Amino acid sequence: MKHPKSKSLKRRLIAQLLLFQAGILLLFSVAFVAYLIQAGEGIVLSDPEFTDVAARAIEREPDGHLVLNETEELVKLRQRSTDFWFVARSDKGEIIQTGNVPAVYAVMAENLDRITFGDIRDATPPFSYLAVIRNVSGPAGDFTVLGKGDVFSMTYAILLLSNLLMVPILVLLVIITIVVIPWIVSRAFSRLSVVAKEAEAIDIDRRGYRLPESGIPREVMPLVNAINGALQRLDEGHERHQRFILDAAHELRTPVAILQTRVETIAEGPIRNRLLSDAGRIAALAEQLLDLQRLDVIGANFSSVDLVEICRNVAADMAPLAIAQGYDLSLETGLDHLIIQGDAGALQRVVLNIVQNAIEHAGGKGNITIRIDRRSVIEVTDEGPGIPAKERDRIFEPFHRLQPHEHGAGLGLNLVKEIMQRHGGHVAVTDNPQGGACFRLCFPG
Repeated sequence: MKHPKSKSLKRRLIAQLLLFQAGILLLFSVAFVAYLIQAGEGIVLSDPEFTDVAARAIEREPDGHLVLNETEELVKLRQRSTDFWFVARSDKGEIIQTGNVPAVYAVMAENLDRITFGDIRDATPPFSYLAVIRNVSGPAGDFTVLGKGDVFSMTYAILLLSNLLMVPILVLLVIITIVVIPWIVSRAFSRLSVVAKEAEAIDIDRRGYRLPESGIPREVMPLVNAINGALQRLDEGHERHQRFILDAAHELRTPVAILQTRVETIAEGPIRNRLLSDAGRIAALAEQLLDLQRLDVIGANFSSVDLVEICRNVAADMAPLAIAQGYDLSLETGLDHLIIQGDAGALQRVVLNIVQNAIEHAGGKGNITIRIDRRSVIEVTDEGPGIPAKERDRIFEPFHRLQPHEHGAGLGLNLVKEIMQRHGGHVAVTDNPQGGACFRLCFPG
């Protein structure tokens, strides 16, 4: 089943916050510009550029008199502004003017020596009293010019000024927003990333593990608490399950031992051998169930272990059963001792399970051989039908059987694999050169 691709909550938050921030900035900008336009509506100003045009058009004749030269730019200015006029006063007190000078400015023109800068606005149309005063320089010298040239709306000036001021500010705010909002959101989600990594460490072998609750946002805390509660219930259920298996295995050992003792009193014969075999399988199953419980403590009490001695003990214990089932069981080694660090009881059960597996599945004839070499390798070979290549990994899975109706619970080889891994080694299956299977136990060192 294909799961739909999940959407990123972090990206959604960042996108929504950025859109919200952009909307706020846009709304503020529009409102601010609208206010400025409304404030400047109906107001016009005189363009002071004409004062420079006037200064460049004023020339001084050889006799010293000032004259106004109709330059090209002055002509164009007259054409654009029909009510163009100005009065210019030199630094020597000379006055030259053109156009229809309003009477209200006649007196002011005579006192331009006291004024060097000014903007005079007219409140109502036709704005006849608009004027500016500037101190400018031209070919004939320095002049203070009073007059009126081109006019422009205050709204245009406001828009131009607002763009010059607002655009850089808005760009700066947008950049800050794009950088800061993802950083803030990522910082808020950082603790959730830690929790996610901690959740990846949850494993059946790490019982008692809980997700951290410190620094978790209040909105996410119910989810973390729910997960921790589920882990708590799983631990409790697993503990009850393990306790039941342990109790059942212990309860089985005594009646099975009694059964084996009573069967041994029966006269020799096929029925006695079959009953002993069945009782042995029940006893082995009980031991395997106990081994499942012992796996958790393997590694805590490693000590020096002699692999040669372990194999000798297994060969001695399993020889009667092997012979009764039609096999010859032998131990081959040129070593007196082979010491490694491990759990003696667990390693003995490993070799025991391998030998018992050979007794059950090698066809009831041939040799079962235990070999030890100095490379810390134990091999158990038989001369049975062998194990198909495609099944050699699966036989170590719990409850797996080569044939559905075979005897056994399918736990023995899985326990072998688990115990070997806890000792830093591994188990593998190959072909026996003489036919059959070869189980190879490889230990570190």
